Amino acid sequence: MNALQRRVYDYDRLFIGGRWVEPAGADVIEVVNPHDGSPVGCVPHASRQDVDAAVATAREAFDDGRWSGLPLDERLAVLERLSTLLTEQIPEIATLITRQNGSPITFSTRAQAGVSAAIYAISASVARGFAFEERRDGLRGPVVVRREPVGVVAAVIPWNVPAFAASLKLAPALAAGCTVILKPSPEAPLDANLLAEASAEAGLPSGVLSVLPADREVSEYLVGHPGVDKVSFTGSVTAGKRVMEVAAGNLSRLTLELGGKSAAVLLEDADLDTAVPVIAGASWALNNGQACIALTRVLAPRSRYDEVAARLAAAASALAVGDPMDAATQVGPLVTARQQRRNLDYIQLGLEEGATLLAGGAVPRGLEGGYYVEPTLFGDVESSMRIAQEEIFGPVVCLIPYEDEDDAVRIANDSEFGLSGAVFTADTERGLDVARRIRTGTITVNGFATEPTAPFGGFKSSGLGREMGTDGLAAYLEAKTVVLVG
Repeated sequence: MNALQRRVYDYDRLFIGGRWVEPAGADVIEVVNPHDGSPVGCVPHASRQDVDAAVATAREAFDDGRWSGLPLDERLAVLERLSTLLTEQIPEIATLITRQNGSPITFSTRAQAGVSAAIYAISASVARGFAFEERRDGLRGPVVVRREPVGVVAAVIPWNVPAFAASLKLAPALAAGCTVILKPSPEAPLDANLLAEASAEAGLPSGVLSVLPADREVSEYLVGHPGVDKVSFTGSVTAGKRVMEVAAGNLSRLTLELGGKSAAVLLEDADLDTAVPVIAGASWALNNGQACIALTRVLAPRSRYDEVAARLAAAASALAVGDPMDAATQVGPLVTARQQRRNLDYIQLGLEEGATLLAGGAVPRGLEGGYYVEPTLFGDVESSMRIAQEEIFGPVVCLIPYEDEDDAVRIANDSEFGLSGAVFTADTERGLDVARRIRTGTITVNGFATEPTAPFGGFKSSGLGREMGTDGLAAYLEAKTVVLVG
């Protein structure tokens, strides 16, 4: 065990407006390793008074123009320095997230710490090519259309991919010229303080960023604060609806990235040698199944159902489950005992609904000391079953048979969600045609991917608005029209 794996991250101060200050209250959030229960660190639990202080300093920093008034190149240079600093810290950030969340270290290194660091530089590049001001010919004469920063942003992020979720909100908001209060989840608050330290070192002015770890009650107070102009939230549908309700009191602008129950559609001609490893990596092995974009419904043609079932069951059973700090591990523990219980309850529900357990379904032997659930595959699943409709958020996958292409599209769309998905076929154009018919925000043909320069978000209950690319930047801007007369 190296020094990073032993370090305990104990903080007794909050990062408010670029300074480490005494919290208003005495409550503490303690974080333990979901693999073995060992201590990882602690942070102060932010209070309403801390929210008031953070909003006040963010408001002042926005209104006096110390950030929004900087030339664009100067703002983006800070983002690029932040990207560089975070890239240098990838080993520490990844190790901390693995210990804090249970994400396998290979995933934490690549997708948690690595991609997150890159997002700040990518957002800077997107902003450089963005038309913040343009002249147009109006009916009465020329007009200037400006895009100006929305103001003070409350960025509320989940526990499953904290660094990545933070980057999707913080990077475009800062590029736009906004000030931000980042509210990490109490299950995974520690890496946000590493981000805070790096932001100060990168040269982010005072007042521009605060980090307030807190529970739902304080989060709701932040979301409903009259000093907040925009709320960007990632989390569950239930919580997202409440955020929308509370933010409506101030007509705060909203971006909501919510749940998913994404479908992988295997067409008749799909190459299973290609498709099965992709599906395994995008479901059970994608952050231990704790990913809103995970492919948790697999749709197989009835003519190939038995073949697909056997291949997927073998893939699930072959995944390496264990200590997430081991580079060979593909599936680690769930983040809390509550999440483990939730998954085990859904597995029991699936059996009661009449689905067939094809793989997994229990706590792995020898790992009872952590919050583990075996990679689980249900067969004979009907689309109406709760395990096929509700987001389980863990390593549980449903295999659903279909009759023909129209039936596959119908089943794929038979969901309140529409966040991600995939189509597998030997005919790319046919796959594109099917992808066009599926109501989801991102879908991949013969693979599984998101694109950081393109919009990311969901249809239906999967959310409102988009992140990443020019769409993600525009979400933190207001349009202003200046009419030139004479």
